[in-house]
Amino acid sequence: MSASRRSGITDELGPDGPDEPERDGPDGADLLAALLDGMDAALCAFDADGVVTHWNREAERILGWSAAEAVGRQGFAGWAVRSADAAEVQDRLLSAMHATGRQVHEFALVTKDGGRVLVRTQSAAVPGPDGKPAGVYCAFSEVHAQIDLERSIALSEALFEDASWGVVLVDADLRPAVVNAHAARALGSGRTALLGRPLGELISQGVEELESALAHVLSEGAPPTPTEVWVTLRLPDDGGARQERRCWRSGFVRLASPLAEEPVPLGVGWLFQDVTEAKQTEQEAAGLRFRAHQLHRAARAAAECEDPAEAATVHLDFALAGFADHAVIDLVAGEEPMRLVRAAATPSGAPGPSLLVTRGALPVRYGEGHPALQCAERTGSVRASAPGAGGAGAGGWAAARQWPEGTLYALCAVLRSRGRTLGVVTFLRGASRARFERADAMYAESVAVRIAAAVDLARVGAGEA
Repeated sequence: MSASRRSGITDELGPDGPDEPERDGPDGADLLAALLDGMDAALCAFDADGVVTHWNREAERILGWSAAEAVGRQGFAGWAVRSADAAEVQDRLLSAMHATGRQVHEFALVTKDGGRVLVRTQSAAVPGPDGKPAGVYCAFSEVHAQIDLERSIALSEALFEDASWGVVLVDADLRPAVVNAHAARALGSGRTALLGRPLGELISQGVEELESALAHVLSEGAPPTPTEVWVTLRLPDDGGARQERRCWRSGFVRLASPLAEEPVPLGVGWLFQDVTEAKQTEQEAAGLRFRAHQLHRAARAAAECEDPAEAATVHLDFALAGFADHAVIDLVAGEEPMRLVRAAATPSGAPGPSLLVTRGALPVRYGEGHPALQCAERTGSVRASAPGAGGAGAGGWAAARQWPEGTLYALCAVLRSRGRTLGVVTFLRGASRARFERADAMYAESVAVRIAAAVDLARVGAGEA
């Protein structure tokens, strides 16, 4: 049966005209009721005379009055507001019919059980078929809920604009979705350029640890304490790209949709601060304490050695811990030209204590320009590194200098006592360690002073002084 026939009206096609297809969907009133009841905000509406015409479930939840109890009442007087406030509240609400745009007010409404709730309302005119105001709709929510929402929005905006630490929202695919200005600077890129890019394009080392932490937060939740992550960044430079080592103290929070019935992970909020300088200072302080402790232990152990030459090797062994892989002591056997004779060395195979070389050994076959010869001639420390530090020529570089296979870095410190150059101590590092720095040279010189004193004493005892 056609829609016109169901309503009891015959259309111009006559009774024999084709029927319209029947539709089983909700009519307009049902759809409107469903929309009103599904809203997160409380909503009511008044006609031009101030009579309540609509009342949704959120309004019922806040105030306790059902739609059957609310619809048809004249304003809020006598039930939803105190009598003393009723006239003012109604005037302010209905004034929206003659105002432009929405009006925002705060009222104290009365709940069905007699309590009071402070609400924030937004009201606006409802136009009729002729375009003239036919009533007012009013959406309202509890003030504390509105304030919580505004605070959340304000906090979000502040974090992504003015925060002094990095804030990154990472999606479920572990790619940046939102980045604040501080994080963009830390990652060496623009805010929009970072969006959607894999973290591996920005970080060369440490990305596995970072992604593992993000994946753990997605599946298990945030860790109870901040995590310190060391990363090496790929930063653009005029000459191409440069790498920079940084330490970020990071906190993570799992983000879930507030609209879903069950928690649906939207991603991870990652907040971090750059603590590189503090960590480097802490590591340097720890290193200095350890080295000072080793020097103290070496001095006590060397004092128990009857043979001064053995005391020199004791100093060498204590210095190696955490500092180098191998070390050798070469003593001056002649100055014109400069010749050095091997006096002691650490084992090149299995680890063990330094070994004294039988006296009277032949001079070490050091070529011209060897770092040890330079150190003795200049009476100052010399640092050397293999070309490319690990490239194809590194093995030949070590062999040519009479150093153990795998040596990539060397540090030579002169042995001086009573104003004379007695020899050179050389510390050697392989690929598992970093190159020697200036602070390492200072430590090597401190060790060299103690070794030189022991060597000088050994020469005095042998009648060579």
